[in-house]
Amino acid sequence: MVKIIKTDAEWRLKLSELAYKVTRKHGTERPFSNDNFPKVNGIFLCVCCKNALFDSNSKFDSGTGWPSFFEPINPNNIEEKSDRSLFMKRTEVLCSKCDAHLGHVFPDGPLPTGLRYCMNGIAMVFEETE
Repeated sequence: MVKIIKTDAEWRLKLSELAYKVTRKHGTERPFSNDNFPKVNGIFLCVCCKNALFDSNSKFDSGTGWPSFFEPINPNNIEEKSDRSLFMKRTEVLCSKCDAHLGHVFPDGPLPTGLRYCMNGIAMVFEETE
């Protein structure tokens, strides 16, 4: 996969202020502020580069206020990295195509994976499928 590399100024022009803060500066949106995706079949794409991240069939209500999934569409479409910010040890999830910060993954999700990919809604766009 070819990495998409843009300057900070190019990302600022392409993204909303909040999407820029979350995806490029590793921020987090407020809970319950951006999980308003339609309840139809589709895929969740990276807001920065449109890389396919999650299928709606893997989405579940975690009660956390952030869109949550139990597995990515393709493990190669995301990258995981150790995150020791905020005095915690977490696993950060990034888009493998453009290095956008998407959220974090936790080991407290449902079967079949037991994982909870807790994503920032602003970091994704939804594309309906038939």
